Amino acid sequence: MIPLPIWIATGAAAPEQSPLMMPMMLVLMIAMFYFLIIRPQQRRERERQAMLSALKIGDRVVFAGGLIGMITGLRERTCMIRIADGVKVEALRSAVAQVLTKDEAPADDPARGS
Repeated sequence: MIPLPIWIATGAAAPEQSPLMMPMMLVLMIAMFYFLIIRPQQRRERERQAMLSALKIGDRVVFAGGLIGMITGLRERTCMIRIADGVKVEALRSAVAQVLTKDEAPADDPARGS
């Protein structure tokens, strides 16, 4: 025979939880969700917007599609990119994934920041 807990064997009521326990757990879960997911994403988006607004003529950039080029002209939403001698394309600023320094090699996956 399996021994029963003392409160079952004696017919006593089980200990009750505080009525505030469930709302406290909900608030804790929402806070964890905010600090682990929402806040870091907002920080990354602010950094990305700062990078896009700081673009200037002469910057080497990598696009989300993998093209690497040099900015030759800027507009409000687009930029002209030289990708080879005599080859210029116009692309959206939002397609820029990474700005390269003078001799820097592009990261394997700029979207992940690695």
